[in-house]
Amino acid sequence: MALDNIFGIGGSALNAQTVRMNAVASNLANAGTVAGSDAEAFRGKRAVFKAILDDQLNGNNNDNNKGGVKVTEIADDPSPIKRMHDPGNPQADKDGYVYLSNVNEMTEMVEMMAANRSYQNNVEVINTARQLMMRTLDIIKS
Repeated sequence: MALDNIFGIGGSALNAQTVRMNAVASNLANAGTVAGSDAEAFRGKRAVFKAILDDQLNGNNNDNNKGGVKVTEIADDPSPIKRMHDPGNPQADKDGYVYLSNVNEMTEMVEMMAANRSYQNNVEVINTARQLMMRTLDIIKS
């Protein structure tokens, strides 16, 4: 693997973690929302990743970012929606229930810290690769 491929791999990982962090931010922003039905309730979003290496094994010969990661979709969290009896709420259904989002703030905070850590690790990979390339150029100059 050439040293310059590391930048593409690291860049794809940074992009994937950014999408993950955006999904967490959206989930936290909508954690306290209520709706008048189960179908209208906000469902948490999760970024689904796929290794780009899988494409290489399946015969696609695009060498860009080989070994990286890509976001294939933003999927809804399958955990159940909670309902709460609140007949005074303007969004309550005919039985007086409102439907809460399925976002768990603690889970989202853990997800945010994991995305942040992964992002930082990939920044370090890119910085290390840059330093190695600069050292290599210094050796060539000598």
